[in-house]
Amino acid sequence: MAAESTPHLHSLLFVLNPISGDIDKQNIETTVTEFCSQRGRQAEFFHTSGENDLDKLKAHLAANSYDAVFAAGGDGTVNLVGEALLGGKIPLGILPLGSGNGLSKDLSIPQDMNGALDVIWQHKLRALDTLHVGGNFSVHLADLGFNALVVERFCNGDTRGPGAYIRIALQEYLSYEPVTYRIETDREQFEGPAFMLTIANATTFGSNVVINPDSHLDDGEFELCLIEPFPATASLGILYHLYTDAFDTSVYTRRLRCRRASIQVPGQPRVLVQVDGEPLELDTPVEVKINPRSLQVLTPALT
Repeated sequence: MAAESTPHLHSLLFVLNPISGDIDKQNIETTVTEFCSQRGRQAEFFHTSGENDLDKLKAHLAANSYDAVFAAGGDGTVNLVGEALLGGKIPLGILPLGSGNGLSKDLSIPQDMNGALDVIWQHKLRALDTLHVGGNFSVHLADLGFNALVVERFCNGDTRGPGAYIRIALQEYLSYEPVTYRIETDREQFEGPAFMLTIANATTFGSNVVINPDSHLDDGEFELCLIEPFPATASLGILYHLYTDAFDTSVYTRRLRCRRASIQVPGQPRVLVQVDGEPLELDTPVEVKINPRSLQVLTPALT
């Protein structure tokens, strides 16, 4: 469905994660405030602390009125603000300041600050599907297996940025063993080993890996994208496919399209899952369901 135009946005809240990505946040508030005030808009700020952020943000939104709320951070901040706005009329804006910024890339939001802020004045409103993965809100991508392990190591490390992620991925790849999954969806079943299993409501990881080509964020469905075990000699070919929108051309990949899914890992009562960049230990089976067109998001006017 086509995006819709929205009224002018005057009162804006920016939810700022001071530690996301590898960008200096010291001058962000000054830059955003000046940018908005010069154009007759009012900017306020909410700082995340890592403690009860969702409840605190919901309470703040209940006590104040805003025309839009911007997630100023990475995918974790987008997840936080998206969950706080879920099912409501206030739109989510994104100021991509994290290491990956996956959803903003899928929505063609400029990755520079001024370009992203321009969406305040020239935008369309798009209603996106969201997911619940093991009871946890997700607006972009979740996965089990190799990438979930890398994300956990990355989040527990002292260094941010793409370089740190790549270094950890190379280290873990040498010793990683594929896991067997038993999957039941509303359409089909699958059982077998996989190197990685991605629960995809979107297309692209923040690393620009295209895990789910030709997908849509508002079609009422999601995809389970599997990379099956592969020999070391095939690794470069798989990487090439993932960076060239050619996921489906590899003999080691497959996708299951569905509206709900139940994922079991035989012999494991709990499993590591990364949800929008946050590693979680979840009970199995991991139940996944879609919430059609449940989040209003600001996108560039020309997308």
